[in-house]
Amino acid sequence: DMIFDVPSLISFLSEGTTLLSGTVILTGTPQGVGFARNPQVFLKKGDRVAIEIERIGTLVNPVSEEV
Repeated sequence: DMIFDVPSLISFLSEGTTLLSGTVILTGTPQGVGFARNPQVFLKKGDRVAIEIERIGTLVNPVSEEV
C-alpha cells in the first residue's frame, strides 16, 4: 500500500518540473519485500536492479557496495 497513488505523485512532481517523455519515477520499496521477510533479504554487492518498460527496453543497475 502506497501513501500516495501514482496519479498524485505525477501531479505533485509536475508542479515543480516538466516531466519529459521517458521520465522514470521510482516509488521505493513496497511492503512484503526484503525487510519484512524472515529471514530478511537485502541487496548486496553484485546484485542487479532492473526496471523494464514494454516496447522501450530495460535499465539495469549493478549494486556496487554494501551500505
